[in-house]
Amino acid sequence: MNVAIIKYNAGNIRSVDYALRRLGVEPAVTDDAGLIRAADRVIFPGQGEASTTMQYLRERGLDGVIRSLTQPVLGICIGMQLLCRRSEEGATDCLGVFDAEVKRFAPRRHEDKIPHMGWNTLTNVRSALFDPSAEGQYVYFVHSYYVPTTADTVATTDYVQPFSAAMRRANFYAVQFHPEKSGAAGERILSNFLNLKEHD
Repeated sequence: MNVAIIKYNAGNIRSVDYALRRLGVEPAVTDDAGLIRAADRVIFPGQGEASTTMQYLRERGLDGVIRSLTQPVLGICIGMQLLCRRSEEGATDCLGVFDAEVKRFAPRRHEDKIPHMGWNTLTNVRSALFDPSAEGQYVYFVHSYYVPTTADTVATTDYVQPFSAAMRRANFYAVQFHPEKSGAAGERILSNFLNLKEHD
């Protein structure tokens, strides 16, 4: 299978690369539009800051490339947030695949630490990305901004308030957590993404 990981100025891309190799896939880490468009699967991962990352994508024309993709695409962490319409981080206009605004967590109690970092559970799971057993499973998060729940939400997590842990619109899938750091549960999610069928 031909898998492209979009290369841009975001951290944590290598850990996704390693996770896919453990599944027997040798991805191409690339910012080449032709290679991205030709891939069977595209992964848009990373950790970073919204405004500088969007600027990097626009300067290289990758914003239009990502929007135009028709094969299964998986956004991870900042990749999920950039697939939304807008982010409060730097008051940034993003890619607009998901009609949602990314917001900063507003702590309500002393124990609400930002960023939300560590293991938390998935609830209200409904997507081919997840096995039926994924309900209640723990996955690993590191983020200060979140996507509120919308019609595109396919899994939620509660920290400060319920938010979108995963989203899906047409061929675009996205997760706020890091499957590559989520042990066997995360590995299964990546495997399910690689094995998606057209009707999923």
